[in-house]
Amino acid sequence: MARVYNFGAGPATMPVPVLERIQSELLDYHGQGLSILEMSHRTPAFTRVIQDAEACLRRLMGIPDTYAVLFLQGGATLQFAGIPMNLMRTGRAGYLRSGLFSTLAWQEAQKHGEALVVASSEGTGYDRVPDPASYEVPQDLDYLYICENNTIYGTKFWELPRAGAVPLVSDVSSCFLSEPVDVSRYGLIYAGVQKNAGPAGLSCVIVRRDLMANGPAKPYCPGYLDYRLQDQKDSMMNTPNTFAIYACGLVFQWIEDQGGLEAMRARNRAKAELMYAALDRSRLFCPHAQRASRSLMNATFRTGSKELDEEFIAGAEARGMIGVRAHRSTGGMRASMYNALPIEAVQALVAYMEEFEAAHPAEAEAAVERAGHEGPAPAPTGKCAGRSCATRSDAARG
Repeated sequence: MARVYNFGAGPATMPVPVLERIQSELLDYHGQGLSILEMSHRTPAFTRVIQDAEACLRRLMGIPDTYAVLFLQGGATLQFAGIPMNLMRTGRAGYLRSGLFSTLAWQEAQKHGEALVVASSEGTGYDRVPDPASYEVPQDLDYLYICENNTIYGTKFWELPRAGAVPLVSDVSSCFLSEPVDVSRYGLIYAGVQKNAGPAGLSCVIVRRDLMANGPAKPYCPGYLDYRLQDQKDSMMNTPNTFAIYACGLVFQWIEDQGGLEAMRARNRAKAELMYAALDRSRLFCPHAQRASRSLMNATFRTGSKELDEEFIAGAEARGMIGVRAHRSTGGMRASMYNALPIEAVQALVAYMEEFEAAHPAEAEAAVERAGHEGPAPAPTGKCAGRSCATRSDAARG
């Protein structure tokens, strides 16, 4: 069976060489006579697996020794509670609400102290991230929290908040390992790995050691979420997700073999530029995210007609392109273009978009006509007004 093009937001497509490597080692891992799935996490063989994975990740991201690297179960959502329980020492933290997941993190933090909404883009349907020039960060906060790439809305922080001395905490799940990053600008940076790094069920937490030196901020923090304890136990306080750590290590190696994060950025920019150029010249399809906030990883768009969106999604699946249905919060379509998605997938999707639009000329004209009667349009062409259409550009922001 031929492999499909997987535009899903996660679990997402993985590098084929990594899948082939897993397949070849599945029954007998390096002459051990058993599978990695059967191997004790206390064996020397698995110790090398987790140590190699951490070492490779540190090389890729340039992670200083002053930061701990933790491989924890539960995905990113568990850290919505883990972060305030470890870092909310005075009981007051700040949150930038730029979409669903930062909102969920903020709601969870309210159980552990005062969670201040420093800024929000909810009023514009999360079609952008809050402008750093539009708000000030109180300097008495324990930390400032952002979701750096918003999977559902297709937006990205291209300029980090001006947090001053306040430690910046960032959920980078959807942009993890997609481009170079200066880890020293963060107090804590974390990701669910199922988008760019491996199978679901594992999160990677990179935290400045001085922030966790005194243990958790809350006495009720469970041992499993105690960052200091997990660091002391090398992420093996209990049996970790051994298979996911092994698979992530292989993905880290693959990224390194491809040329590292600079190569990933170039690869991802090429795909995003192709996708956004198609959206910008389209008369039918309209992107959700404003241009200055466009994500390289997730392009969200729609036709303005639920029936047409459903027809497009069905046609994409029939052509071997899955996962293009967007989240229910936005409706329409989403193309998640993570590291392992080949550019041929985006070329195929763009070709189908053009074919679909050509087959629906009346609907395209109706979309333009509607835009002309819905008020001033943010795009010079006047199309998609009232539908949060991004301004035209021949390249993605980045």
